[in-house]
Order: sequence, then C-alpha cells, then structure tokens
Amino acid sequence: MRLTFLSFSILLGSTLLAPKVVQAQKTKSVSFAYLPEQSYDRYNQRVSQKTLSQSDGGFLILAHKSVSGYAVERYDGELKRVWSTDLPLTAEESIEGFAQSNQQATVVIYRKTSAAQQLTAYTFDLKTGQKSAGKKLIEAGLRDRRPGVTFSPDGTHTIAWRYLTREQQIKAILANVYDAQLSQVKERTYDFHDQGAFFSTTVSLGNDGTQYVTLLSDGMKKLSVRHYLNTSTEVKVMSVALGGVFGGQEVMVFDTKFSLQPDNTLYAAAICTERKTGLYHSLKAVRFDFTDEGDMKFAPEVKFSPDYLAEVNKATQGTSKRLEDIYLAQLLVNEDKQLVIIAQKQYEEGGENSPIHSRELHLFGYNEFLAPRWHTIINKNQVAPPAEAFSSIGFRAAIFGPDLQLLTEETIKGKSDLYVRHVDMTTGVVQEPKGLGLKVANDQNLAYVKDFTTWADAKTIIGVSRPSKKSAALMLNKIVVK
Repeated sequence: MRLTFLSFSILLGSTLLAPKVVQAQKTKSVSFAYLPEQSYDRYNQRVSQKTLSQSDGGFLILAHKSVSGYAVERYDGELKRVWSTDLPLTAEESIEGFAQSNQQATVVIYRKTSAAQQLTAYTFDLKTGQKSAGKKLIEAGLRDRRPGVTFSPDGTHTIAWRYLTREQQIKAILANVYDAQLSQVKERTYDFHDQGAFFSTTVSLGNDGTQYVTLLSDGMKKLSVRHYLNTSTEVKVMSVALGGVFGGQEVMVFDTKFSLQPDNTLYAAAICTERKTGLYHSLKAVRFDFTDEGDMKFAPEVKFSPDYLAEVNKATQGTSKRLEDIYLAQLLVNEDKQLVIIAQKQYEEGGENSPIHSRELHLFGYNEFLAPRWHTIINKNQVAPPAEAFSSIGFRAAIFGPDLQLLTEETIKGKSDLYVRHVDMTTGVVQEPKGLGLKVANDQNLAYVKDFTTWADAKTIIGVSRPSKKSAALMLNKIVVK
C-alpha cells in the first residue's frame, strides 16, 4: 500500500523541522584510545559492530589500540572497565569476526602467509577476560578466494568456509560448523555444480547450528535458499523468481540483503533493476520458514515509479532524473514480526581518494503478513574523508517493540551532534531529529566512530565521539535519554 500524499507530507515535514535537543544526561565519559582501521576494501567492513551490549547494562568492546595490537575489553554499566585482554596481531593478520554468547566473546583472525590463508578463533571468558589458545577454523590455498566466517544470532555457533573453484568459478563450498566451545560438530560440502556460470551465494547460521545457503542464479533472477541440518543428510530447498521480463523490460537483481532471525526465519530483500537501462525497477521481500513442511511468503513488490522519484526529490530538495547509488543497508524485524527494510544512498565524490557521501535513507515497512504498509524517505547529508570510509557516516539502528531508533552524526541548523530519529514501525511516522547534546566536533579530523555505537536499552546509548575542535581525544560516552 502506497502512502497518500497527505501522510507522506506529514512524514516529510517531521524530518525538515528544526531539530530539538533531547533532555539527555551524559552520565559519564571516559577517554578512549582508537586507531582507525586501514582497509583495502572500504565498502565491505569485516567487522562493522565493535561494541556488543550485554543484559546487565554493560558491554564489550573490540578496541584497536595500536598498529599491531587490539584488545577485547569489558565495561560495566557505569563505564568502569572490568577487564582488558590484549590481542596482538602480526603484519600478516587482520580481524575477520567478532561475536559474543552469554559466556564468552569470540574473535576470528585472518592470516595470510606465503603458504596459505587461515581463519583462527580466540575466545574470551566474559567473567575474567581469559583468552583461549587459538583454534584454526579453516585453511585455504594461497590462490583460493578469501575464506569466510559468520556466527549464529546468539553467538553460540560459528561456521567457517572455503571456496572450491575451477577457473575462478565457484563449484562448491567446504564448511566447518563449531559449537560454543569451538568443537567441530559438522563438516559439510555445499555443491554448486548444478549452477550456471554466474551466481552469488551467502551463508547464514542458526542458533541450533542449522545452515542456510542462499543462491542468486539464472542471470541474477532466481533466489534459492538451501536448508542443511547437522543431524540429517536431507537438503530442503525453496526458490522464487525475483527477476524476469516485465512490461517488455528484462529485470535482474542488483542488490540483496539477508537477515536470519533467532527463530530461524530468514528474511531476504532485493533491489531489482532493468538490465538494459540500469534503472531501478522495484524492491522485493521474501520470508523463508523451514519449520515442519516449510512456508515461503513473497511480498508484493514496491515499484520505483516516477512518483517514487518525485517523493525522493521532494524529501531531499533535489532534482535527480533517476535513482542512483542506493543500496540495501539493514533488515529489522521486531517481536510482532513487523519488518522494516532500510536502504541508503552512498557514493564517492569521484575518483580514488575522494570524499565519500552518505545521503538519504529509504525506509519500507511491512506488517506481520509481509504486506507493504508504508514507505518514507529521511533526508540527511553526510560527508567523510576517504580514509574513514563509512566508519563515521551512515546510521545505526535499534528496535524496541514498535519503536525503531535511528542514530546519525550530522550537522543540522549549524549544530554538529549525534541525532536520534524515532520511527513507528506500524505507521511509518517519523519524529523530528533530536540532538543528544554531545557537541560533536565539526572539522576535518575524526569526530565520531559509528562502529562503537550501541544501545544498552531503549533509553541508554553508548557511543564514541570527540567533543570539540580543541580536543584531540575521543571519548567513550554513556547517554541516558529522559
């Protein structure tokens, strides 16, 4: 269901009003040591979330202390550091993954030598910070594709994999599944010899160790999900056509995003474009549930029509002739099975080592039956130097019941600050941005590190920022919103 003109105007107007300052109390700030990451792939951060909240109000941080050293640190709810354990890295190593369960944190290290590629995991006891010996998860040849790793939503299972290729084409994936103690519980081969020459694949892992392998194939038009149990050799498959020929135009999948929920329900979103023109065609969403006989729900598509482009131009006060540089960013599902898909406009200004821009957010809301309810565009204008890539711009999001909170670092009406917007997941109504009163520095130096932002609860936000131009030090902040 599309927004009426009146309802869209109300949503748009709420985002254009002058921001209000939240009546917030910065209960505590402590100094924070951080060395920006040096990545050869700025668009694909291996670990984009470096602060993990805990049920007692505390949190874990994966801190980059020096060129050759990281540390895993635990803080309590008052920003008191409970323990800090060093994690030194060599020049051949980098961080590949970071997760936690209710007993331990896990950090996965990628290492490339003259002989092989390896993924090695270390665990850290949440009570004491004691680090385990390294556990090799997977090894790949030097010329193979880079191996991968992911975690279950609750952090109790880990899967690492390597690619088996022939003439650069993926033919299979060899995966190892590990439990909470990093004991191997399954070795599995996902065979793709039945696929054509061009396809893409992702691997997701459930809390019970179940694996979900997604495949985009048939000229990037067909989405399939394969379901693997550790206790059975049976492979269940669900497929749906996302592309094809519509109105005489050949349509293909341009971008996808997946989100596996704790109940093992897998949500998928796809932006589809016209093959010949590259024009954005539509947004499609699918829900896969392999419980019992299985159930797949395909949502009615949301068309990127001329009317939608007009809405974007009105929200951003722009004059664009077509939609461009919009990518899927996040899928969020609340306890009532309401879904919000967030896409974001991001691009380089032009050429290597040029500034990076992050612009408007596109939000699409669905009810528990995966029927589209609303959509809206939230205008923002963020720019970062190329060295920071997207670590300081973009957004962070969290859901609390029907309340979706979006946090950004912006300069609005001359005030540089962290701003929160509340979105009602049922109606799509967006409240005006509210500044947290941190007075974030507004200059060419690092002022905010998005990777360390998290919520302890609906009223408590943890973040890292630099308070003023005169200060060179970053601060770890706890903000309680009244």
